[in-house]
Amino acid sequence: MATDIEKAPQALQTLVADSDTGGRSARGLAAGVVFTVSIFWALFQLWQASPLPFALRWGVLNDTEARSIHLGLALFLAFLAFPAWRSANARQQVPWFDWLLAAAAAFAGSFLFTFYQELATRPGQPSTLDIVTATAGMVLLLEATRRAVGWPMAALAMVFIAYCLLGPWMPDVLAHKGASFNRMLSQMWLGTEGVFGVALGVSSSAIFVYVLFGALLDRAGGGNYMMQVSFAALGHLRGGPAKVAVVSSGLNGLISGSSVSNVVSGGIFTIPLMKKAGYGGVKAAAIETMSSVNGQIMPPVMGAAAFLMVEYVGIPYSEVCKHAFLPAILSYIGLFYIVHLEALKLGMEPMVKPLHRKLRDKALRTALGCSGTLVLVCTLYFVLEAAKAVLGDHAGWAIAAVMLLLYLVAVRMAAREPDLPEDIDVQQPKRLDTWATVKAGMHFLLPIGTLVWALMVEELSPALAAFWAIVVLVLLMATQHVLIAFFRRSGQPITQLRTGLNDVVQGLNAGSRNMIGVAVATATAGIIVGAISLTGLGLRMTEFVEFVAQGNVMLMLLFTAFVCLVLGLGVPTTANYVLVATLMAPVIVELGAQNGLIIPLIAVHLFVFYYGLLGDVTPPVGLATFAGAAIAQENAIAVGIQGSLYGLRTVILPFIWIFNPALLLIGVDSWLEVALVATASLLAMLAFTAITMNWLRVRCKPWELALLALGAFFLFRPDFFMDRVAAPYTSVPAAQIYAVAGNAPEGARLVTVITGMTLEGDERTKTVAVPLGAANADGRKRVIDTGLQLMVLGDKVQIAAVKFGSAARKAGFEEGFEVAEVQLPTPRPSPYWFYLPGLLLLACVWWLQGRRMPRTSASKPLDTRTA
Repeated sequence: MATDIEKAPQALQTLVADSDTGGRSARGLAAGVVFTVSIFWALFQLWQASPLPFALRWGVLNDTEARSIHLGLALFLAFLAFPAWRSANARQQVPWFDWLLAAAAAFAGSFLFTFYQELATRPGQPSTLDIVTATAGMVLLLEATRRAVGWPMAALAMVFIAYCLLGPWMPDVLAHKGASFNRMLSQMWLGTEGVFGVALGVSSSAIFVYVLFGALLDRAGGGNYMMQVSFAALGHLRGGPAKVAVVSSGLNGLISGSSVSNVVSGGIFTIPLMKKAGYGGVKAAAIETMSSVNGQIMPPVMGAAAFLMVEYVGIPYSEVCKHAFLPAILSYIGLFYIVHLEALKLGMEPMVKPLHRKLRDKALRTALGCSGTLVLVCTLYFVLEAAKAVLGDHAGWAIAAVMLLLYLVAVRMAAREPDLPEDIDVQQPKRLDTWATVKAGMHFLLPIGTLVWALMVEELSPALAAFWAIVVLVLLMATQHVLIAFFRRSGQPITQLRTGLNDVVQGLNAGSRNMIGVAVATATAGIIVGAISLTGLGLRMTEFVEFVAQGNVMLMLLFTAFVCLVLGLGVPTTANYVLVATLMAPVIVELGAQNGLIIPLIAVHLFVFYYGLLGDVTPPVGLATFAGAAIAQENAIAVGIQGSLYGLRTVILPFIWIFNPALLLIGVDSWLEVALVATASLLAMLAFTAITMNWLRVRCKPWELALLALGAFFLFRPDFFMDRVAAPYTSVPAAQIYAVAGNAPEGARLVTVITGMTLEGDERTKTVAVPLGAANADGRKRVIDTGLQLMVLGDKVQIAAVKFGSAARKAGFEEGFEVAEVQLPTPRPSPYWFYLPGLLLLACVWWLQGRRMPRTSASKPLDTRTA
């Protein structure tokens, strides 16, 4: 089955290849080698993600060995798939020197695996072979980065290498004692603090299998299915093509982490339809670009940087998804509302004739669909949980039987419906029945459901969850054509089986090709992280940012956002996140603590993540923008500027959750509270979107914009007003810390004020908070479980030790500091009461604009002379 990208014009396929999979289309021996190595790489990563090595007690590799093989294969493919320059001959042939570079890079990348035992016997004492290999490996990695990622990333890495070596000659604010050439190479290539560090480890252990999952699902037809369902459900609405772009890109974000391929696969249909509907080329391209870029923030399969958060923040991936869910939904609803307001302003009418049904029939169909889905999901959950409780270790067979039954039912339903169109007719779009379209590919939901279940319910590791989802997906791909033909009593089963198996093989190849740039980028990001660790740049960065911000948290956040946007001009999202999170995330948490503001670490990392994504849109450089502009045949700078304006709704969200972590579902204790926060945040997002568009029901007047802004602030930050009425915390003596911890409910935070002297001799007072685990009357144990060891001497409580990598360490606790006081939540009215004035303000503006609608009808083209 052809993917949506393969339906795009050749120029766009080349753009995606240059960005994601490699712009060289070699033939003959070279093509065979690349294909074979790609398949081997995919199978190797699946083996590593599976439980088979431990079950069979064969092929078990430690993290360092797995990372080394991962990088060796990535570098080998990088030199064969990405040409040194983009001439016609270079794209079609692999010159002899690229073969040599590929072989040398593969040897250097896999050096830690090949000589693991020997290297373990001489730590810190590299041999001549070690130095030569590390030197060659660094040079080859930088060249592979230039080819696969771009010269800005390679140049940035070289700047950090030079900084390591030239420390004594740097200006005072950046000077350090320097490192010898051998010491730098040992840090970067011969250990796990540089190239083979955390970033490459996450690429090897988690990112690969998720990229592979997306490639396989797209090859199976899942991407086209989501596009067709979106068009069937929304294509008949006012501004329908733009709404299809928003929703389908959000759904594609479930399976794809690439902004560029997302733009091309959906944009080849949606952008021409949007232009035909009346949006114009610039706005159409900007809408598709912003929709596709935001696909990386949509759980459960987010961009590669999301998997790095698991390591940097130290929480399960299911928690990362939970915290990221509400902001992602708000961002997409905000964009959906933008395209609706644009349709109102331009006086658009539906492109596709809707199916005329009575309102009662529509409501009944919707209610039955929603309630039926809810009943099915709940029934399935209780059946599987009952099987686990009754059958114990043998429950896996029962779960497999249930999955098989669901699959057969879904395929039978698909067989009764016509095959989905492989594209959307741009010239003569036709309305599809929504329920029939949903049934035609419902079996594609099984692997996604498996992934969500394994992550959220079973709480498996990200890699193992993806492995089981891929197992389900591969079985689906191999058998779906056979079963559909069987239920239709048509077709040749052997031919259909071959088609399915070919889709599997092509999906494995596509997944590996998509991973080349990601693996190379994470390895190069390791150079930057290693340089920061080797030189102590992180500590200097704290001092620098503190000097620039003068203790002002808002200025510090603005500075961080600016750094992310600047780096995003030439550095991919993953590397951008690694660099800024390594440098800035601890600084923000630390300076916030010094100002009495408790900023959860996950909030800071998501802040960096969101602003890094905007680099794919902001001019003058943004590959996703160039792709959208190419489809629309418009100026890329104009598309980037328009996309940045549409992105304002995403820009504000990170600042909101820094000061109000409830937006990340932190400190939210019940489903009722979740619903309340989600509803209020949704209305606030719609109000803010209306402000950016200067349109709610009609064009807004200045004082209406002010009321909308105030109402949105009430809904986004109710705690801001309540804090002025009553303090959020009351202080108790530090000696009661164990009693407070023992009485705290499950998941509560232990909030303390600590004081002490830094290594530089400066006195510091910080407000820090660490999450407590399960409820336990033994407060001492709960405190110790956070990684914190205290020494209580009468009324004084001193921090004796903080476990490395623990929650307490990440929260900002430091050895030698003294706990000055413990803070308990104040028994005060709920801040959510301040939602009421916010709602009244929004209702007031809505009512006032409704009175003006007869004079400025939204159903007619906008007269720009009227206010």
